[in-house]
Amino acid sequence: MKKQLMLGNEAVARGLHEAGCVFVSSYPGTPSTEITKFAAKYVYAEWAPNEKVATEAAYGASLSGFRAFSGMKHVGLNVAADPVFTASYTGVNGGLVLAVADDPGMHSSQNEQDSRHYARAAKLPMLEPADSNECLKYTKLAFGLSEKFDTPVIVRLSTRISHSQSYVELGEAQAPAKKEYKKDPAKYLMTPANARKRHTAVEKRMADLTEWAETCELNEIIAGNEKIGVVSSGIAFQTAREALGDKASYLKLGAVNPLPVELIKKFAATVDELYIIEELDDIIESHCKSNGIDCKGKSLFSLEGEYSAANIREVILGIPAPDINPAQVPVRPPVMCPGCPHRAAFSVLNKMKLTVLGDIGCYTLGAAPPLLAMDMTLCMGASVSSLHGFLKADPSNAGRTVGVIGDSTFMHSGLTGLMNLVYNNCPGTVLILDNSTTGMTGHQDNPSTGVTLSGEKSPLIDLVKVCNALGVDNVSVIDPFDLEGLENELKKHLSLPRPSVIIARRPCVLLPDVKRPQAAQITAEKCKNCKLCMKLGCPALRDGEKAPSIDASLCAGCGLCSRVCKFAAIESHESGDVK
Repeated sequence: MKKQLMLGNEAVARGLHEAGCVFVSSYPGTPSTEITKFAAKYVYAEWAPNEKVATEAAYGASLSGFRAFSGMKHVGLNVAADPVFTASYTGVNGGLVLAVADDPGMHSSQNEQDSRHYARAAKLPMLEPADSNECLKYTKLAFGLSEKFDTPVIVRLSTRISHSQSYVELGEAQAPAKKEYKKDPAKYLMTPANARKRHTAVEKRMADLTEWAETCELNEIIAGNEKIGVVSSGIAFQTAREALGDKASYLKLGAVNPLPVELIKKFAATVDELYIIEELDDIIESHCKSNGIDCKGKSLFSLEGEYSAANIREVILGIPAPDINPAQVPVRPPVMCPGCPHRAAFSVLNKMKLTVLGDIGCYTLGAAPPLLAMDMTLCMGASVSSLHGFLKADPSNAGRTVGVIGDSTFMHSGLTGLMNLVYNNCPGTVLILDNSTTGMTGHQDNPSTGVTLSGEKSPLIDLVKVCNALGVDNVSVIDPFDLEGLENELKKHLSLPRPSVIIARRPCVLLPDVKRPQAAQITAEKCKNCKLCMKLGCPALRDGEKAPSIDASLCAGCGLCSRVCKFAAIESHESGDVK
């Protein structure tokens, strides 16, 4: 059998191919993004405006009789929760699998939620692979479970599983099998009368799945030293086994909802002391204790972040973790790329000392020093909705407060917020930072770029026309590198008694068709060392005792530093044209 080294996300995509999945719809979100990008090599795959739409589209494909999939990160599951909970009641036709990638440690997320709660609340089976090979295997198995038990199935990943590599055993692709679609309103039409009956079916299904979990191949006992027993799953299992090796016995849970009862009791009876090792919340531990199983868990281990082998070894074996001096670890703070158009917009917002309600994207880095030009970030689209409440509750904030959102995030969930702004007569100013891509997750297209995941041209959703259609009469488009022009536009819009939108449009400097002029140069004789250019926070600028310098290997030649220099000490070759 052929083996190949794969990322966990790539292995999930391969699993979709081998399972005969024919439809994939997702919204990009780290750490789940690559699943859909890799899936496009095998099956039809598309980017949707948001996770709710993606899940509903996948549900529709399942309803038609084909196997379908949608992938998302943990906060994306919040957005998709509405269809997910009701799809649990309707069940499926063709197999329907959802993948959710949690982010313990919050490497690229605004919270650290545990998606296992969703599986329990929605009463859906959840599988949790512990390496890339299991990512492929569990994805294929999930489709079979979906059709056998008439349910969507969730595959839970984490940052470490999604973005680590291990060997995968490749199999043959299964030919897509189509189930006949038959009208069945009692099953699929969720009026209260029908939903009550379907709830009964869901409870029966969960009982059947619990019985399945007792003997399924995914829940495996690995014998070792019987003094210590560990119940774990996913990356936490890998970390625990690295820490303890053959000094412990393990019950590795591949099915984390529903959890078995008798299997855990059987395992617990074979060991002297039972430890539950799970990152984030105490799902398995609470399950054990509620079933009378004596165990130790969160009294010893944190509810926050990722675990390390050294930490587990110290807690259970008493072997002290190595003393690492944090000063020895190089610090690499997140920063906007050299040439990023968002830097220009935030330099203006900082200069004007405005209150800035922000959103999710590369531009969230506008909150970092030295720009310090963002006051709030909550979730996708919240900048616009929060701006409305901020101004309605205290009208004195008008004239000095803006909402800032990216083009992809605006398409994701900013439109309804802007609609609310208009409908309720709120004189708020929204700044849309249009960099012609979904930058933070790796340059995916979106409805405002006019290109699909497969590279096919599609009708471009015009941001100006959308805003006009929503009732915003005052819409301006400006190059954010026109610092004076942007400042004047902001002053003008902030004085208006009606909703308004400014679109700051310049493509991301990392897009392949964006011109990159030669690096800027500083003339030391002209430089007064005022440090104004350093306030931009550009990684290409280096502070110096007598004058700053520019690292030519990093400089994108955008010319922003030359625009802020009052002494013409920086020579730039940037044309100033916006593509």
